[in-house]
Amino acid sequence: MLLTSTRFRGMTHHMPSLTKKIIKGHAYYYLRECQRVNGKPKIVRTIYLGSAKTLLDRVTRPTPQQVDIHEFGASAATYDIACALDVVGTIDRHVPKRGTQGPTVGQYLLLAALNRCVAPRSKAQLGAWYAKTSLHRWLGISPSQLSSQRFWDNMDRVNEGHLRAIESDLSKTAVKHFGLDLRCLLYDATNFFTFIDSFNEGCTLAQRGHSKEGRANLRILGLALLVTSDGDVPLFHRFYPGNQTDAVTFRGVVSELADRCRELGRGACDITLVFDKGNNAEDNLQTVGQGPWHFVGSLVPSHHKDLLAIPREKMRPLDPIQFPSVRSYRTKKVVFGVERTVLSTFNQELFDAQCATLQRETNKRMPKLRDIQESLLRYAAKPRGKPPTVQGVQKKVDTLLQGKPLKDLFTTSVETSPTGLPQFSFDFNEHAWKHLQDTLLGKTILFTDRDDWTDEQIVAAYRSQSHVEAAFRRMKDPFFLTFRPTFHWTDQKLRVHAFCCVLALLIASLLRRRLAQNGLQHSLREMMAILSDIREVAIVYEKDSQSQQPLVRTMLSKSTPAQEKMLEVLDLQRYRVEA
Repeated sequence: MLLTSTRFRGMTHHMPSLTKKIIKGHAYYYLRECQRVNGKPKIVRTIYLGSAKTLLDRVTRPTPQQVDIHEFGASAATYDIACALDVVGTIDRHVPKRGTQGPTVGQYLLLAALNRCVAPRSKAQLGAWYAKTSLHRWLGISPSQLSSQRFWDNMDRVNEGHLRAIESDLSKTAVKHFGLDLRCLLYDATNFFTFIDSFNEGCTLAQRGHSKEGRANLRILGLALLVTSDGDVPLFHRFYPGNQTDAVTFRGVVSELADRCRELGRGACDITLVFDKGNNAEDNLQTVGQGPWHFVGSLVPSHHKDLLAIPREKMRPLDPIQFPSVRSYRTKKVVFGVERTVLSTFNQELFDAQCATLQRETNKRMPKLRDIQESLLRYAAKPRGKPPTVQGVQKKVDTLLQGKPLKDLFTTSVETSPTGLPQFSFDFNEHAWKHLQDTLLGKTILFTDRDDWTDEQIVAAYRSQSHVEAAFRRMKDPFFLTFRPTFHWTDQKLRVHAFCCVLALLIASLLRRRLAQNGLQHSLREMMAILSDIREVAIVYEKDSQSQQPLVRTMLSKSTPAQEKMLEVLDLQRYRVEA
């Protein structure tokens, strides 16, 4: 091996030098850096540069002018699911495009849904978000075409009938293409608070009612969902006025739910519908009993005191592996006019949690009750200001002890004293506390027409209600899939907005399910965060003398192991630009 060293003129011994090595007749170049160590020169760094041709390529390579970075992973993954569902084609079949120019209604609504999946923005900000993603390569839409006014114009063309037909077609595609298991479907309803002005009389959907998020001062919107226990995938939704009760909502949609299940099952599926006690009413249960399904529901425990009185010793322990610390008592009972299988269950974990909650609440109220008592004694000793009244004190006590469990746990008395002023006394009722522990706490009462099922199967079906509750939590996540803020204030646009949010949930749930089937278990938020960090980097070089267009090299950002697995499982490399 021949080794020669060439130093650049003017360089000292500690500066870098170019070294050529002849290996098997070929010349290779290295950059070496030499420094004095303990007074003696020593090579401290060597960098391989390559052959003479490689050096020439590096020297003559055009200089980078700029770097464009676009969000790639989450956009590509959600777009891929949307293509499998044929979202754009389905919407455009029901709401055809007017004219030949500009994006279609399907493209506008798809973009709104993908934005809700990845990084929720208002319609006015969609164009700016879209320009920073790789979606522009696949959709071929200019960001300038995504103004809020164009979105609103296209949303105006979609009526409630269109939305129902589109959702029906998308649900059938999801079941067929992704092989969804329909054996257990979960129904529930929730509501979302809004900031729609109180004096906006043009919006009938946003009403004041019982806010499930405790925002009674704001107008709310109601949303009912039917989801699968297989991946929490929504197959049906209805948008309704926020002041409507769950039972009334269920009455209005149960026939449509039955039709949707007939369409999806095609008579080949053994479907069990699961719902909670808020939907119970005799006419609702009659309709459910006539539907194309079996059902599992729950009952208000306090309406069945005979079942609450059954001691735990008479209850059968369920499978300790599947349901540790759960017992059940099975019987037949007439429920809403029909004899059903009824299951009274006791869950030790639920019992412990409810006991701890009630103890915390009673501990909070004890000092406040003493404050009422002491304030009356202070006024009696030294009157000042407006005198208290029996009615006023009773109102304070009732407000403080709202809710039946708390009211039963305290014995209170508000009376008029000989001086004419109210006097207040209270005591914690230990007997009521013991009775509550022996009867109500930890208990759930289920009913079903699945007489052939075991206790474990009935309990498992009802517990799957958590899937629809999880879907609602995801729609209330402020970072991904969020329903709020709506930025709309007319019934028609609110309905389209709700459809886009449910469509986003459908796409994200199917994506999460696909990853889970390949062993990648992540929450929806984790999944979207991991995918969103995969960027597409385009390096733009200056034009050379022989080219009319600048040279562009495209690559993906460095991936973590989790990102590498997702890219492989979802086969997202096919959406890359070939460098």
